[in-house]
Amino acid sequence: MFILLGAVMVLAMHAGFAFLEVGTVRHKNQVNALVKILTDFAVSTLAYFFIGYQVAYGVDFFASANELTQSNGYELVKFFFLLTFAAAIPAIVSGGIAERARFYPILVATALIVSFVYPFFEGLIWNGNYGYQAWLDQQFGAQFHDFAGSVVVHSVGGWIAFAAILLLGSRKGRYRNGKVIAFAPSNIPFLALGAWVLAVGWFGFNVMSAQTLENISGLVAINSLMAMVGGTLVAMLLGKNDPGFIHNGPLAGLVAVCAGSDLMHPIGALVVGGVAGGLFVWVFTMAQNKFPAFDDVLGVWPLHGLCGAWGGIAAGIFASPSLGGLGGVSFMAQLVGTVTGIVVATVGGFVMYGLVKLVSGLRLSEEDEFRGADLAIHRIGATSEE
Repeated sequence: MFILLGAVMVLAMHAGFAFLEVGTVRHKNQVNALVKILTDFAVSTLAYFFIGYQVAYGVDFFASANELTQSNGYELVKFFFLLTFAAAIPAIVSGGIAERARFYPILVATALIVSFVYPFFEGLIWNGNYGYQAWLDQQFGAQFHDFAGSVVVHSVGGWIAFAAILLLGSRKGRYRNGKVIAFAPSNIPFLALGAWVLAVGWFGFNVMSAQTLENISGLVAINSLMAMVGGTLVAMLLGKNDPGFIHNGPLAGLVAVCAGSDLMHPIGALVVGGVAGGLFVWVFTMAQNKFPAFDDVLGVWPLHGLCGAWGGIAAGIFASPSLGGLGGVSFMAQLVGTVTGIVVATVGGFVMYGLVKLVSGLRLSEEDEFRGADLAIHRIGATSEE
C-alpha cells in the first residue's frame, strides 16, 4: 500500500507536467501538450514493461498471474512505482521540444529512450549492473548515491532533451533581424497549476523512494520542503518577480534535492534548493538570449539537466557530517557518477532522436508549425470560438 500510494502520487505528477507545458506554450499548441504527456505515458508503460524493466533489473513479467501475485504482488507495484519515474523522461523532453515536433516520430523516440537509454543508466546506479557501483566504491570509497533520482531521472531526462532540442532546431520566428523574439506563456494560471501539482506529487517521488515503510524518513520530507522553498525565493529575487521563474523555482529546488534528500541537514537542503533556483534563472535567461538556435521552450535542460547534475554533486558536499549530514558519500563518486549520467543521456539522446530524424524526420512542416500543432495534428483547438 505504501509503494502504491507513492506510485499514484508520481502518476499524478504527469498532470503537472501537462499543465506546466499547456500554460507555457502558445494557445495553438495547448491540445498537443496535453495529448503528448498522456500518449508518451502509455508508450512508456509498454516499453518499460516489455523491455526497459528487464534491462534495468533483469526482471520480466512473462509468468503466470499466480507467480506474479506472490507477496501480494509487491513486485508488480514496485514496477508501477519505477515506471512513473521512467515515464518522466519523455515528459521532461516534451517541454523542451514543444510547438514544432511531429507526433508519431516522437512516440517512437519515446519507446526507444524508455526501452534502452534510461534503463541502462538506471540499472547501473539502482541495481549495480556491470559492476559500476562496485568500481566507484573501490576507487573512491563509496558508491554513487542518488536516493530519488536527481541524476538518474532528472539530469538524464534533461540531457536527453538537450540532444532532441538541438536536433529539432528553434521555432520559426524566434530570431528576427538579429534579435531574439520572446513567445509569452499562454496561460499563467495553468502554468501555476502544473507547478503546484508537480510540487505536491514530489513528496511521493522523494519520500516513497524509500520503497519500504521501515525505511521511510521524515528527513526526506523536510529536506524536500526546504529545497522547494529555497528554489522559490531565489528564483523570485533573481527572476525579478517573473511568474514563470517563480513557479519553476520550487521545481528546480526539488530536482536538486532528490539525490541527497535522505542524508542532508535541512539547512543544507535549503542552500541546495536556493542554488538550483538561481542556476535555473541564470542559465535559462542566458540560453534564451545568447543561443537562439537552442530553443528550449520550458527550460527543461537547465531545470532538469543542470539542476539535476548540481543535485548529484551537491549530495557529495552537503551530506558530509561536517555540514550536518549523515555521511556515507564521496564527492568524487558523486562527481564521476553525475558525469557518467550526462554522457549516457547525451549520447543516447543523439543516437535515438538522430535515428528517428534520419528515418522519418522529427519536425512539423513550416506550414503546420505556423498553424499550430493542435490543428495540424489533432484537428481541434483548445477552446471553441463560440
